[in-house]
This record gives sequence, structure tokens and C-alpha cells, in this order.
Amino acid sequence: MSRVRFVKMEGAGNDYLFVDAIAQAFPQQRAPELARAWSDRHFGIGADGLILLLSDADADVRMAMWNADGSRGAMCGNGLRCVAKFAYELGHARSRRPAGQRPLLQIATDAGPRAVELLLAGSTVIGARADLGRVQVSAQPERVAAGGRDWLLHRGAAGNPHAVLFADGAPESWPVLELGRALQAHAAFPGGVNVEFVRVGADGGLDQRTFERGSGETLACGTGAGVAALVALVTGRVQGPRVTVRLRGGSLFVERQGPALVLEGPARTVFSGEVELGENGTTTPAPGA
Repeated sequence: MSRVRFVKMEGAGNDYLFVDAIAQAFPQQRAPELARAWSDRHFGIGADGLILLLSDADADVRMAMWNADGSRGAMCGNGLRCVAKFAYELGHARSRRPAGQRPLLQIATDAGPRAVELLLAGSTVIGARADLGRVQVSAQPERVAAGGRDWLLHRGAAGNPHAVLFADGAPESWPVLELGRALQAHAAFPGGVNVEFVRVGADGGLDQRTFERGSGETLACGTGAGVAALVALVTGRVQGPRVTVRLRGGSLFVERQGPALVLEGPARTVFSGEVELGENGTTTPAPGA
């Protein structure tokens, strides 16, 4: 059986398994199945999904991602920052800026090209500022019936679909799992939706929990933070141009730059290892991984 090297990385607790599919062979047709097996936190490695690093003719590298349930995702703000760190440290991407300036990379995604500026501490990449592109939101909420009651939800799109709910009370009391699951099969959101539960803090920042389609509740959602911040801005709930979004795994920062949003946050390597690709959908940790 062949072995595949991987690296586990996280951005504000949103963790993914990254595979360098440029330097090693990887059976991409098996990516949905392997994403499900490896993401399992009890019988696999444990993650919110799988991201491949691929070559691209028009960008430094391409990211391809699959959620924990094996479904394909077009965009991930936290994964995007980690991909840029991964590619830069592997030498697959060089900065598009002169030496002495923050490295700038171009990453291709299924939602389009995204520029990512790396943040350094010495020579170590500790985070990044990622272009989320033109994020779209609705300033007017729509009433959606789910789970036995009506909810006011703001739609948003950041390469993937979102619904933002402004909530009261302690974040621990919000029905994240119940409503998140209910909306995945709702007629108003064909194909599912990422659901953001948001509270405006006294300091003008946002407290947020997210139910991600394909992965369930995660400790952070980068595109969700961007959508929530933009909804809060266009509805006058907060003042910009920089919004702090506090998630269960840490804080992210969202800025408006013209028609686009920029997401700033950490990118950290957790560990690396190897797995052996078994037959008939099985995977086995490699000895010493």
C-alpha cells in the first residue's frame, strides 16, 4: 500500500488536513472518501476536512477542498490562509513582491483567484491577510420557518452560501446544532448553507458561532466571519472599516477594501504524519506517523 504524507494545520481552530499533491502522487478521485475517513475524530486523524495543494498555470498554486462529509467546498477563508503558508514554506510559491516586503501569493480556488499576504514573525509565517473577493449580503432579512418557529436570516455569499442570524443571550445557549441541521435540508437553501449565529458586543465586535454545511459546528469559519461582519456593517450594527469577530477558536479580523473584504487571522501547523492508503475505502496510520 502507498503512503501519503499530510500536514494538519488550523486557523482559529478551524482545522484541515493538507496534502501536497504537487510533490507526491495522490488519488484525487478518492478525495471525498478519504476526506470522510481522515476527518473522523474518533476513527481517523481528525479534522474539519481535506485540502489538496495542486499546481495551477495561472496562480502560484491551487487549493481544492472537501468537507468532513466528503462534499466539495468552493472556498474556505481559514483554509486559504493555511494553504498560502503551506505552499510558501514548501517552496511551491514565491512572493510577488520585492524582498523586504510581506510575501504576497496568488491562490486559485473554485471560487476564483485570491491574493494572500503572509504575516511573519522573523522568517516564520504566523498568519495571513486573505482577499475574500466580492462578498455579497442582503441588508434585509427574510423570515424562514424551521425547527418549529420563524427566524430572521440575512443571506450572504462568499464563494459559498451563508445565512446570518443575530442572536441574544449567551452564545452557549444558541441552538447552533438544531437550527444548523434543520437548514441543511430546507427548501430555502438548496444544497445546504453555512449558518452564522452572531451577537454584537458592547465593544463593537462580534461574537459568533457557525454551523458549516458538510462539517457541522466548527471552531471558526473564515468566510462566515466575513459575511457576518459585512451584514453587521451594512445594517449599521457596527462601524468599520475593521471588525473583530470572536469565534470559539479565536479571533479573526475583517476589513472592507473597496468592493472586497480582507480576512486576517492566524495560520498554524499542528503536526505532520503519514497514512497508508488501504483498499476498499480503508486507511491505516503508517507506522511512526
